[in-house]
Amino acid sequence: MTERLDTDKDQAFVPTILVLSTNNISDPGIDLAGSSHMHYSPKVMVISLPCTSGIKPGWVLYAMQQGFDGVFVAADGDECAYLSDCSERTSQIMADTQTLLQEDGFEPQRLRMAAICSVCAEPFTNYMHEFSKSLTELGPSRKASAA
Repeated sequence: MTERLDTDKDQAFVPTILVLSTNNISDPGIDLAGSSHMHYSPKVMVISLPCTSGIKPGWVLYAMQQGFDGVFVAADGDECAYLSDCSERTSQIMADTQTLLQEDGFEPQRLRMAAICSVCAEPFTNYMHEFSKSLTELGPSRKASAA
């Protein structure tokens, strides 16, 4: 008689990460990581945007409420083609978003941001490893663990 293994209990928690990336600057770096066969979690999902200063705090909250364990913003840094003050605007959006997350019961550490350039494949991969490790220590998001 073969004993059936419960795969849900046997598998370690692997966090699901949403990456908000910019199509002109950070997307090419993320694509380079993939085409260079650099390994990071298959539970990383990327959505492209024109500019990180257009992110709405509610989008991040919604992602968390839908079961993402963390959101990573791959920002343009000072290389934004649209706004000279993009970094300052995006920093304020991230602060507002962390406050919104806290108000809804999520740890603010579930949101991260870093500048990722078009050749930043290795830094992106490193950020994903580090963020995944931090999220693993936090455990599943409140909504994910309730599901």
